[in-house]
Order: sequence, then C-alpha cells, then structure tokens
Amino acid sequence: MTSTIEPVPDRIDQQQLAQQLVEAARAEGVELVGPGGLLAGLTKTVLETALEAEMSEHLGYEPHDPAGRNGQNSRNGTRSKTVLTEIGPVEIEVPRDRDASFAPVIVRKRQRRLDGIDEIVLSLTARGLTTGEVAAHFEEVYGAKVSKDTISRITDKVVEEMTEWQNRPLDPVYPVIFIDAIHVKVRDGQVTNRPFYVVIGVTVDGRRDVLGIWAGVGGEGAKYWLAVLTEIKNRGTADVCIAVCDGLTGLGDAITTVWPATVVQTCILHLIRNTFRYASRRDWEAMAKDLRPVYTASTEAAAQARYDEFAARWCGQYPAIGTLWTRAWTEFVPFLDYDVEIRRVICSTNAIESLNTRYRRAVRARGHFPTEQAALKCLYLVTRSLDPTGKGKARWSMRWKPALNAFAITFEGRIVASNT
Repeated sequence: MTSTIEPVPDRIDQQQLAQQLVEAARAEGVELVGPGGLLAGLTKTVLETALEAEMSEHLGYEPHDPAGRNGQNSRNGTRSKTVLTEIGPVEIEVPRDRDASFAPVIVRKRQRRLDGIDEIVLSLTARGLTTGEVAAHFEEVYGAKVSKDTISRITDKVVEEMTEWQNRPLDPVYPVIFIDAIHVKVRDGQVTNRPFYVVIGVTVDGRRDVLGIWAGVGGEGAKYWLAVLTEIKNRGTADVCIAVCDGLTGLGDAITTVWPATVVQTCILHLIRNTFRYASRRDWEAMAKDLRPVYTASTEAAAQARYDEFAARWCGQYPAIGTLWTRAWTEFVPFLDYDVEIRRVICSTNAIESLNTRYRRAVRARGHFPTEQAALKCLYLVTRSLDPTGKGKARWSMRWKPALNAFAITFEGRIVASNT
C-alpha cells in the first residue's frame, strides 16, 4: 500500500482559506474581531489544539488511545482560563493530567497574557504613555482590563535586559563617537531638569550604534566623564579616532586620558545652533550666510579671516557670540584639517537628531519621572524600539566607503575595515 503525504498549504491556499472563513463569518453575522468574533474563535482553536498536542507529547499517547488505560498518568479533563491576546481576551480550555505534572509551554501555568501583549505594552511605553494611559488603551481598543500594576511589572522586566545591554561588549575601535545630552524632568524631592547622556558610535563598516545611556549628576566634571569613558573602554573599545561633543566640563580631558590619540572635536551643528540662540530670529538668515565660509574654509588661516569678518559685523551687537566662538575655537579648528568625506560624517547628525526627536517625544508625553531609573527605562525603551532584539543593533546606514578610505589614510594603522 502506498502512502501519500498531503502537501503543506502554500500562501495562496492560506489566503483562500482565510477568505472562505471571512465570507462564512459574514454570512452568519459573526464579527471578525471582539469577544465571540472570528479571530477570537480561531485563536481559541489554535491555542487549544497546541495545548492538546503538548499534552499528548507529555503523556506519550493521543486522546482516546487505549494506551492511556494502563493505570499510569492520564488526562483528567480541562480547566477554563482567560488569556489576553492582541485581539482581546480569549477563554480557552487547558487540559489537565492526573498527577498535575503537565507544564504547558505555549500558555504557561499562571500566564494570563500572551507574549505579544508585552511587546505592545513596551511599544506604547516607548512612545511616552503612562501606565494609566496604556491601561486605558487596552480597555478601549481590546476591551480588556489590564491593571497599572501589571503594566508596571511588564515594563520592569526590561530592567534586567537594559542592564545587560548597557554592559554588552563593544567594537574595538570607532572612527567617530558622538556624545549628546537629553534633558529630562526627574522628581528627586522636587522636580529638576536632569541631563541624560547618549553615546553613539560610528562603526568601521559605517553604521551608527547606540553605545549606552548614562544619567548625569549635579556638577559633573572630569571625574564623572572619566568613569563613563572608562566603562566604554572596559567593554572593549580600545581606540576612538574622533570624539564629537559640546564643551562639557572635564569631558575633553577625560577623553584624552582614556584614549590619548583621540581628537576632541566640538560639534559643528551645535556650535552653529548655539550661535543663533544669542541672536534675534530676524538676523538668523543673514548670520547663517556669513557663518558658512567659516566652517567650510579649507584652512585654519582662511577660517580665522572669515571669522574676523563675521565678528566685525555681528559680535558688537551680540557679544555673547564672540565669547562662544573664542571658547570653542581650539576644539573647532581640528575639523578644518579633515578630508571632505570625514567632515561629512562629523556633520551628518541625522541619525542622532532622529533618535533625540524620539527621546524628546516620549519625555514630553510623560512630563516628569518619579525616579532616575524610570527615566532611564523610558529612554532605553525608545532605543529598544529601534532594536526590538535588545542586542544593541539599533543602527543606521550611511554613505561610507569614501569616508572609510579617508579615515584609513588620516588615521593610518588604526582603522581595520570589516569584511562584512
């Protein structure tokens, strides 16, 4: 006798089956979603079928098989259980065995929600929703009541993951790292604005990777920055070619202490934006036109000449701008020595600005945070939303090969191209 094996339905067969189910449901007046809807019924059937298959594997025989009459462990009816799914609450029948040794996997003991629900909660939290707002969302959209405590427990689960992410190994060398800050309101006796620092590294294959997030402390200086950068070094980063940052107290000295060969470069875009802060908006367009020849100059001497012209026109009216550029000049001029491709990498902060926009959106939605840990958790969840695996691969591609060649020549012997 020849046995035949039924082929696995392909995509078209699955679409046809789905269409037939939808048409049958509509013909019978059955809703697609909601309690008692088609999707809830299908979910119930799939889960119960999977649980029965797990029980068969656990006992070693199928339902109604005579092998179950041997006096050993056997099926012992079912118990009802309601689980929360992406389509709302679904009541299922969970099989039991006589000696209570069955430990299902697809819906674990005491599990009241499927794993997809946790991801929805984390996604909503990353967008800045409070626990109360997330609970209201579930009741409104899914018709399911989820307590604030449950939502807090779900988000607390990422703290261990966040700690692992913050301590993961890093690349041995980064051509460029960017150090930026986001200010967050945290209640510490009273609500205060606290800086949280984000470090993004450009890898040798041209991708941008969030290396970590650190909470700032009052009056942070060289000692604070030395601890942060030493942590990055201890995670495997032996060399950084260029560190782009603002003139934060003690940061430049800490960078050259940890990586003596690193060039500390002031962030050009931040310098330009800070320039505009001291000027009336009506002068911004003319000021931007006069400032461009300064940071696009081919040499330091040319930049100095263009800046003198800029200062003669604007610094009398806005003296704080002159003070700003005088203080930043030493860390600005290294930029002028770079190849145009390296300049493009340093100035191309789209990825950073995109990330900061997401951070600020989430922070504004929350208003303030009860603790530093709560703020860190929210910022991490935003980062995680770019990288749901939590493996530190929240990265952005960029035009890279010309820049890689420029880095390899400028920092000879320090950049080793990846084979990937």
